[in-house]
Parts: sequence; structure tokens; C-alpha cells
Amino acid sequence: MIGKVHSHAVLGINAYEVEVEADLSGGSPYFGIVGLPDPAVKESKDRVKSALFNSGFYLSSNQRTIINLAPADIRKEGAALDLPIAAALLSAQGLIDAGRLADFSIVGELSLDGRVKAVPGALCIADGARRSKCRGVILPADNAPEAAVVIGVDIIPVETLADAVAFLNGRLDIAPHRVDLPTVFHQAAHYGDDFADVKGQQHAKRALEIAAAGGHNVLMIGSPGSGKTMLARRLPTILPDLTLEESIETTKIHSVAGLVPARQALVATRPFRSPHHTLSNVALTGGGTIPRPGEVSLAHHGVLFLDEMPEFQRNALEALRQPLEDGVVTVSRASMSATFPARFFLCGAMNPCPCGYMGDPIKACTCRPDAVQRYRSRLSGPLLDRIDLHIEVPPVHIQELSRGKAGESSEVIRQRVNDARHRQTERFRDCKGVFCNGHMGSKDLKKFCPLKEEVRAQLETSIGRLGMSARAFDRIIKVARTIADLEAMPEIEIAHIAEAINYRTLDRGG
Repeated sequence: MIGKVHSHAVLGINAYEVEVEADLSGGSPYFGIVGLPDPAVKESKDRVKSALFNSGFYLSSNQRTIINLAPADIRKEGAALDLPIAAALLSAQGLIDAGRLADFSIVGELSLDGRVKAVPGALCIADGARRSKCRGVILPADNAPEAAVVIGVDIIPVETLADAVAFLNGRLDIAPHRVDLPTVFHQAAHYGDDFADVKGQQHAKRALEIAAAGGHNVLMIGSPGSGKTMLARRLPTILPDLTLEESIETTKIHSVAGLVPARQALVATRPFRSPHHTLSNVALTGGGTIPRPGEVSLAHHGVLFLDEMPEFQRNALEALRQPLEDGVVTVSRASMSATFPARFFLCGAMNPCPCGYMGDPIKACTCRPDAVQRYRSRLSGPLLDRIDLHIEVPPVHIQELSRGKAGESSEVIRQRVNDARHRQTERFRDCKGVFCNGHMGSKDLKKFCPLKEEVRAQLETSIGRLGMSARAFDRIIKVARTIADLEAMPEIEIAHIAEAINYRTLDRGG
């Protein structure tokens, strides 16, 4: 007796079809799972047996049971195949309508009492089922809002194994879960932080507005307590409004990582990731035996904030260089490879010296010059060249904190950013892979950022005097173009170049 069930598993941020076959036959008692299962899948036999028994179904222990997971050359992991394995066993016993079973893809983890628990990657699985021409997906109720984002496939939420069996046999009517995407997206698009909370720091706020408007990476340099983290946490609130397409792509990545809260449909705000400085380069860029997204991918369409940036491992920081340029990360392993999107906004923070008080008006710095040089050299030149703005964040005077007026709200700043991004969208509408000024390459700079002779002369003089690299030369032009966009100016002027150079603090000797 053989039962077959369609399911899906996640590889990268895409899902592939898995056919779960159960063969029940006579012979010595045995329960085996084949098809490259990982330990969690192998352990499913115990969960499935208990779930079946506690749901009122009988599975004889005096028979030979083989579960096959096809394709057999791709490793299967996690507990999402518990429910399809149970369904395949029941189908092999003739307890489920095989014809109706063939219309659905089934995923879900089983608890010992038969409840169906949430699994990661539900959005990707629903999208895979749609591409596989399945009529619907039977999955945990907690995953239903997330999976229902996919149009064209019925999402059947179940709470227990018994509910799934009753539905497949036509004894229980479960309406497909639906979501109103525009309404859900609008309701979830709310930030808790606001730039109005930040008092003082006008120079830093201006730099972050420019960075947000042009998609430029930024590094903040200031003593402890100057407000670097506070500013960084509010950076997502002034980035351009997240589109529905961006939201779905972001949700896919977070779904694979198991970070979408239960019964939430979408990640509708730009992500903010702030990993600890002890993380490895694998945790940062992604990896594992079965490739999983790292912090750079979890920050896709959002902000990756590296606090105390010089304290991060050197190889982890250097691993950022490729995704900063390409916007994707490819994780290759012996048996497979996966590509994850990684178009993130890098925001770093560091002290001006090891003790943190170099240039502080109150506390004296105790660092020797060579110690300061060693501390700053932890950030390599190639990495710094990929950061468009280096800005100083000085301490805020206590009187300004206690009596100062609230600044502009994030909504007001975001509107200016949106206007500037709209101008860039029109400019790059025929350029593949270029969405903002920060994405421009050398050819794009020549085409879209021509400089008047006097402007170019001023830039070349400043670059030569400060000893900046060729990449820094390009970065300054990009930032100047963004400043001009914020002012709705068609051409780059000397004032725009001068301000852009002012945001290269480390190149100017700190």
C-alpha cells in the first residue's frame, strides 16, 4: 500500500516540490525515512506516531514502513514535513481521499497531541505551490496570513491533524484564508521611532537625510553618548516608503529565517538589523550546511547598523565589500548553492579613538597617536571607500537636551526624501539595476552627472589636496548629485560639491 502527498521545501528564498511517499508492507517491524533527511526529519517518525495516536488514528507497529522524500538528491531539513508524512501514511491505509489529496501541497510541524505548529518559509512555499499549479496549500493557521499574500492559490489553515484529515475527506469545510493586501500593508506600515525625538545634531540629521535620499552608506564618528545609535534607529523612518513589491520580497527573506511573527501577513516597514560585534562572517553574509540568509540579507531594503564598527572581526567587515557592490550574496556549499538579495543600507558607528573622547569638550582623551591610528586602521581603505558619508556626531550640550525644541518629524523628512527619489527614478528609468544615485557606476556618472568646468576644477583641486582615492572621487559626485536632487537642481553646483566633500571626515584626516 502506497500513499503519495505533495509538499514543498525551501531552498534559499525559493521553494521546490517534494513528493512524500509512504509504503506500508508486511515484514519485520521497521520505520525508515529516506531521501537525504536531516536529523529533524528523521525524528519526525516519533512525532508523527504520537500525533496520529493522539488524534484517533491507528498505525500498526507490526509492519514495515518506508517514507521516501523525492527528489532524493536534495537534503531535506526541519519539521515542516511532519504533516505531509502523516497524511501519506493515512493515505496508504485508505483513510484519506487520494483524489482530493492530489490537489493540495501540505506542510506543517506536528506536536505530540496532533496540533499543527507554524513553520518557516510559508510565503515561499505558497509561491512554490502556485508555480507547481497546485489548487491550494494546507498549512498551519499561524502561517495563513503570510501565505495568503500569494495570489492564485487557496490557503487552507488547519489547527490540528484531525482537521486536515476531515477537510481532505470532505467532512469539514474550511474557507480559504484571504487578506486585503493594500489594507494590511497600510495598517502595518508604522514606525515606533521618530526623528522628532532627536534634539540637536543638525549636521548629522542633514547627512542622514542626504544618505536616505540617495541610497548612500554612512559612518558616524562620535564619542559615547553623542546619539549615534539613536540616530541610526530612526534612519529607517526617513527612508523612501516601502513599496508592496519590496515588502513581499523582504517578507520572503524573513519568512525563511523564521522571523515573521505568527498571524502576521507582511513586513511592511524597512528592516533594521543591529548585530553584535562578535558575529562571524557566516552569520553576517549567510551560510550553513543548508544555506540560510545572513544579516546582510535580513537587512534587504532596510538598514544594517554596525555599532562599534572597528570591533567587528576584520574578515566579517571585508565580507561586506561584495554585497555592497552587487546587492546579492551567493552562498555555495558542496551539495548546493543559494543566492540571497542583499540591497541594504549600511550605517556604521565608531568612536574617534579607543577611549572614545578624542575632541570631546569635557573629557580629555588619553590615547596615544599611534593607538588612534591602529584603531582607525581596523577599517580598511577599500571598505571606507564604499561608504559615501563619514560624519562627525559631537556631544549634545545638556541645555539643548533639556530645553531644545523638537526637530522635524520623520514624516516631513521622508517626504523630501521621496521627492528626491522620484527624480532619481525618472532619471534611471531605462537603467537596469540602478534605482538611486548610490547605485550608479562609472558609466552612469559620466552620463547623468556631467560637471561644469569650474565645478570639476574645484573637485579635482580638493581631491588632490586631501589625497582621496578614485572611488572617493566618484562617491563625492554621487553625494553631490543627491544634494542637488534634494534642492530640485538640474545640475551639480560648487556648493553641492563642497558639502559632499565635507562628509568625507576620515579622508580629511578626521
